[in-house]
Amino acid sequence: MASSSDVTASTGDTPEPPESGSARRGRVRARRAAVMAVPATLVAAALAVLTAEGALGVQFAISGMPFTVTATELNGTGFAQFGGLDEMAPGSPNEGDTGGQVLVVTSAIKNATLTKLCQSVDLGGTNLLITAGSGADKVTASDLTTDSTELSGDAAFNNIEIGNDASTLTKGGAKGPIGVFSQQADTVRIANLRQTNYATTAGVFKLPGLKLRFSGSGC
Repeated sequence: MASSSDVTASTGDTPEPPESGSARRGRVRARRAAVMAVPATLVAAALAVLTAEGALGVQFAISGMPFTVTATELNGTGFAQFGGLDEMAPGSPNEGDTGGQVLVVTSAIKNATLTKLCQSVDLGGTNLLITAGSGADKVTASDLTTDSTELSGDAAFNNIEIGNDASTLTKGGAKGPIGVFSQQADTVRIANLRQTNYATTAGVFKLPGLKLRFSGSGC
């Protein structure tokens, strides 16, 4: 009958010293961190693919130059909002350390009116300034989407739904990728609107009283 020492030698197994509690906890934390990082990576990849395929609001390579949009009031019917990823043209001088990508919030409105619209782009020392809708007629837009990094104002929503999967949106005329947080509402009103945008698209955009000029100050 073989002794215990003979069995150990024949299997080639060498007993390992017991692992300390701190080492075990460190490995568990590392595994958890790796698992948590996977969904975020997949979402970013999905956003990039869907943007390239035109599934999100922007269907063109952005310049990478942000522009400011303000309005004293925005009213819209059919509103949706979700995360997105905009892409600059390859080799853009504006990409900096972003890799040519900008994480944005896409706001989609089926039909919108804006009062006293102002849009400005800082060109370095001067601003390209566009104004419209300051008279009796307001700016109107259909299938409007804006890709923003900042948005502020006094907002009110009717029948809002928060926490939808972006791929299931039905009210704003646009959908995002599956698994992405989103919200939608029947109507939206934002007073004192101010946005920092990287892109805007619209099916129809009417700007009564349009004025385009260079200015020492922006909106």
